[in-house]
Amino acid sequence: MTPDRLYQVRAAELTSDTAQTSGMRREEAISGATVGSEKLWTGRTIVGPEVNSGDHHHGESETSIYVVSGHPEFVFLEDGAERRLRTEPGDFVYVPPWVPHREENPDPDEEAVVVISRTTQEAIVVNLPGLWLAEPPGKADGDAAWHRPRRSPPDRE
Repeated sequence: MTPDRLYQVRAAELTSDTAQTSGMRREEAISGATVGSEKLWTGRTIVGPEVNSGDHHHGESETSIYVVSGHPEFVFLEDGAERRLRTEPGDFVYVPPWVPHREENPDPDEEAVVVISRTTQEAIVVNLPGLWLAEPPGKADGDAAWHRPRRSPPDRE
């Protein structure tokens, strides 16, 4: 693939040949394998009705999520308690590096569909037994705040 042209990936060309987590289906669109990208991964994730994903994080990758359809909920820990972001179509969610989370779809009838972009060229997915990860790889000082954003974003519900 040449770096001086645009590439189109049609919906029918998305592939599930990428890292997966139980309870959801990830489909790769933009990656090194599909278009030769070097610093970006984009794909679609589908969570079926009344299904929860497994707990996971995306390593060093920052993740941007755009809600296409449904009302997925994103669950993570904050100050030792579960926090839930309830979303609707058109919403965006930011997931910082190393933050354990899961996606839930409480709707009994409708799939939840989101588009995800990551700052790493391939999809990093680390499946976990729970929402708490003691410390990221290579972090030896035991700092419990390792998973918080580097700057404080405005409070939003």
